[in-house]
Amino acid sequence: MAAAGLRRSVRGAACRQLLLTLVIFSLAGEACKKVILNVPSKLEADKIIGRVNLEECFRSADLIQSSDPDFRILSDGSVYTARAVVLSDEKRSFTIRLSDKRKQTQKEVTVLLEHQKKVLKTRHTRETVLRRAKRRWAPIPCSMQENSLGPFPLFLQQVESDAAQNYTVFYSISGRGVDQEPLNLFYIERDTGNLFCTQPVDREEYDVFDLIAYASTADGYSADLPLPLPIRVEDENDNHPVFTEAIYNFEVSESSRLGTTVGVVCATDRDEPDTMHTRLKYSILQQTPRSPGLFSVHPSTGVITTVSHYLDREVVDKYSLIMKVQDMDGQFFGLIGTSTCIITVTDSNDNAPTFRQNAYEAFVEENAFNVEILRIPVEDKDLINTANWRVNFTILKGNENGHFKISTDKETNEGVLCVVKPLNYEENHQVNLEIGVNNEAPFTRDIPRVTALNRALVTVHVRDLDEGPECTPAAQYVRIKENLAVGSKINGYKAYDPETRNGNGLRYKKLHDPKGWITIDEISGSIITSKILDREVETPKNELYNITVLAIDKDNRSCTGTLAVDIEDVNDNPPEILQEYVVICKPKMGYTDILAVDPDEPVHGAPFYFSLPNTSPEISRLWSLTKVNDTAARLSYQKNAGFQEYTIPITVKDRAGQAATKLLRVNLCECTHPAQCRVTSRSAGVVLGKWAILAILLGIALLFSVLLTLVCGVLGATKGKRFPEDLAQQNLIISNTEAPGDDRVCSANGFMTQTANNSSQGFCGTVGSGMKNGGQETIEMMKGGNQTLESCRGAGHHHTLDSCRGGHTEVDNCRYTYSEWHSFTQPRLGEESIRGHTG
Repeated sequence: MAAAGLRRSVRGAACRQLLLTLVIFSLAGEACKKVILNVPSKLEADKIIGRVNLEECFRSADLIQSSDPDFRILSDGSVYTARAVVLSDEKRSFTIRLSDKRKQTQKEVTVLLEHQKKVLKTRHTRETVLRRAKRRWAPIPCSMQENSLGPFPLFLQQVESDAAQNYTVFYSISGRGVDQEPLNLFYIERDTGNLFCTQPVDREEYDVFDLIAYASTADGYSADLPLPLPIRVEDENDNHPVFTEAIYNFEVSESSRLGTTVGVVCATDRDEPDTMHTRLKYSILQQTPRSPGLFSVHPSTGVITTVSHYLDREVVDKYSLIMKVQDMDGQFFGLIGTSTCIITVTDSNDNAPTFRQNAYEAFVEENAFNVEILRIPVEDKDLINTANWRVNFTILKGNENGHFKISTDKETNEGVLCVVKPLNYEENHQVNLEIGVNNEAPFTRDIPRVTALNRALVTVHVRDLDEGPECTPAAQYVRIKENLAVGSKINGYKAYDPETRNGNGLRYKKLHDPKGWITIDEISGSIITSKILDREVETPKNELYNITVLAIDKDNRSCTGTLAVDIEDVNDNPPEILQEYVVICKPKMGYTDILAVDPDEPVHGAPFYFSLPNTSPEISRLWSLTKVNDTAARLSYQKNAGFQEYTIPITVKDRAGQAATKLLRVNLCECTHPAQCRVTSRSAGVVLGKWAILAILLGIALLFSVLLTLVCGVLGATKGKRFPEDLAQQNLIISNTEAPGDDRVCSANGFMTQTANNSSQGFCGTVGSGMKNGGQETIEMMKGGNQTLESCRGAGHHHTLDSCRGGHTEVDNCRYTYSEWHSFTQPRLGEESIRGHTG
């Protein structure tokens, strides 16, 4: 068996008989001499018939020309038919001329077209005996043109095995297009190995068919291994490029600069990628409106940009572009697709607002306010109801006193001029205003924001009115010394008539006078004191005394004003000592500080001078005064001063010489805190009336009746809970606390009672000083031991109960709780009550 194995002879025929075999002889030194292309006898228009390697011939060529008008040459060396061509049996040739304009050089390539007929080899029957030998399969590339017109079945190629020279071999195929979808597209002649296609194929649906060829003998023996047989479908430029959108919508600002990107268009082509069939170029076919041309498109990327800075929305606000895309790199024979591109020009603030006229007049009555006096229209070519169109008005001059305000009517874009503060005809007959206007959005062009076109002058004429009196200023001030004599006359409030600019013919009345200190003269408006003014009486002090005045003209028109009276201080008040009564605890406290105040103004006040006037020798000997500061002095006593209450006269004088003497009660007390001495003093000074004494006696009688009931209950009870056995050791005592406190009274013999301020040797214990809670006394039962009650007499000769000294130690934990007391007494009181009713 031959070493070449199974040979295949390619005898292809392209779709529409355009199967081409390109043979380029590139021997060294002969690349530019001759190129032979094997082509069918019939060539259709706009079909590629081969490719010439121009770079090997002339790399720097920038001009390519064909000597035969039936054929054209592309820059990559592809040879296309310009029209349908029929080749005769004779050979046909033409020349490709290559030129380099810069180097002024030129080369030529001769292209020879040959028509080669297919020759089919006759097969003979061989012996059926096989002699095994090593077989070698090699795939032979095969292709077919898509959309072939036939005739069908279309011969593609012949598969031949070396074993067929000696034996009878049968051929078969499988794969997509045979026994897989699409079924029966290909078949092979069983005896000859000729491969055929039964119908046209669309490359965009099937770009390659991977067939497998088999060679076997009659008895089914495989003479060779299965051979992969790929059949590639050659692309034909049969698909137009298509834009991704039928209509593109873009926006561009009218203030865009030259070269601004508007948008990007994009197209797709179903033909084979990276070929001339899918190499697209974009262009603009038409612009509406046509003039001027404002846009361009990049031929490769589809980016649309502006090529002019004359976009003006106010002239044209929308453009329509017909976009074209063409394959074959834009060659005239390439397929074309179109789309529409709508470009909307958006508004920019490139037009300043302007007034329709440069001067306006308005009229307003004096004293009128919050009234509209003028509407000022403006014109703006920018888009209505946008920030580029809406305006803001400003009063540039003439409104220094704030009489006017201008605003914008959002609906009409007019300026509304209003008077917000009353105008006075007598002060100014007319007012000249300068009004400016600009847009809400910033201006986009480099021109001044304020020009002569966006300024206007407004003359406001003030109309005179017959007005009532004017109380101007509303508050007028007058100064009066306090303690001025009654009937004194002082200048008062003055109003005037705005027409005559004087106060003739006006009448005055007093509307409000807080203290009733003055009257007002009806004709002149002067005020007359009806009482003596006292600065220290007015509250708050050091503030103005306000009087409300009414001014009335002859037509009973009126106005009101305020007369603010500043009462001038006079040193009519001496300093005053604040304390009335002080307590000094001896020996813990060695002195007390005396404070003084002066209601007059500071100029008539501190520093104060304290002194002890001519007093008794005893006071002068025991007491002394020293200065602490401008408003205080220190009162000190001698060590030999006795415990008692002293009445000490103290004189205090201000800086102007006003002086006053005060009798200060000083209680020199033996105590640790002044409060103790005060409580003891109050307790000792209690004086009981006859009704209080009667109430006390009734209370004592009620207490004895309760105790008698308890004793009887204890002696008469035979069952139930008994009264504590140590009841005889308990006492009812006087307590100065609301609840059972710490005061204790102990008794050695039976029940005893004790009243306040008396003592008995049958008791001992402690009772707090003074009477708490309004002098009410409470009864408390205590356990105690053998102790004595000692009475102590204080410095004020008041009786006090002091703690007991001596005797047995007190038992603190012998107190009965209130609950035990209550639970014991209540049943017995109930029994006594029942007995009393039944008896």
